[in-house]
Amino acid sequence: MSRHRLDWVIAAGVAAILVVAGHPATVLGQVLLAASGLVLAARRTAPVAVLAATGLLALGYQATGADVPVIAFLFAVYSTMRAGHRVVTAAGSLLLIATLPLAALASPRDLTTFEAFAQTRDVLQIAWLIAAAAAGEALRQAERRADEAERTREETARRRADEERLHIARELHDSLTHQISVIKLQAEVAVHLARKRGEEVPEALLAIRDAGREATRELRATLEALRDDGDHPKHGIGDVPELVRRARATGLDAQLTIEGHNDDVPAAVERTAYRIVQESLTNIARHAAAATARIRIDYRPDALLISVDDDGTATPKTSAEGVGLLGMRERVTALGGSLQAAPRGEGGFSVRAELPVAQP
Repeated sequence: MSRHRLDWVIAAGVAAILVVAGHPATVLGQVLLAASGLVLAARRTAPVAVLAATGLLALGYQATGADVPVIAFLFAVYSTMRAGHRVVTAAGSLLLIATLPLAALASPRDLTTFEAFAQTRDVLQIAWLIAAAAAGEALRQAERRADEAERTREETARRRADEERLHIARELHDSLTHQISVIKLQAEVAVHLARKRGEEVPEALLAIRDAGREATRELRATLEALRDDGDHPKHGIGDVPELVRRARATGLDAQLTIEGHNDDVPAAVERTAYRIVQESLTNIARHAAAATARIRIDYRPDALLISVDDDGTATPKTSAEGVGLLGMRERVTALGGSLQAAPRGEGGFSVRAELPVAQP
């Protein structure tokens, strides 16, 4: 059963109990009792308004000459205290207790024995009001402590995850960085010496050199991601022009086109767009032997489109390129987007990505 439906069931039950137990002398009294119970259906969404309504209805019922039951008002007191309205609850309760005798004076009841009865009833009402307020405050404090405990557990888990990430980063740096650097350096020296002597460089040696470079780059990116604590500025679409500028410095005729603008693009989409362009330009420089590259970023109301086209000769067959494309695809898929990477019919290679801009 939904919470809204449950509230209505409780309100209807209280209204029925009031009508049966109140024994009002008039039809108006029955209506007032039923209304004081039914308004409790809104006690979660509008507790202060319900407190005021039940108080006014209690005064109206008292004015009919019957003895007012404060059950509905007790529910309202409980709800306002649970919602954190302490001052309003106290003021409303005192005001009701103070005005009920005035409503009784305006009623057609016999006042010869009213004074002693009213004193006894006021004591009981105050006790019930205090009990209802205490119950509401106790539950509110319990919910607050539960929320704090949940936040503490989340913060502890996040801190442990951060510590584990930094530990992994240190282990990778200490165990792999040096060894990969040695392999890359030895391969580059061997290639340099072979070319200096005019000898043909073996393909296996070139593959080792290229794999060492790629491993160094991937390890650096992995360490950067592991050490990222979320407090440092991250690359986004605003940094793409700098990528294009660096690509031009290598001799590549790279052109960037950005269409539209959207201030609501999530940070994760911004970072992924940057990485797609970065990886695409890196592959072009290393494998494509291309003269030109065209980068286009298109803001749409519901998506961000990225395309990178070149006129080179590379296809995603080498292991290094396979790793790069796989990384791009994983990033895009994690955001619920799509990626297409394939040779172009007119020559060269094309990367197309569509990233939804809605927050996941």
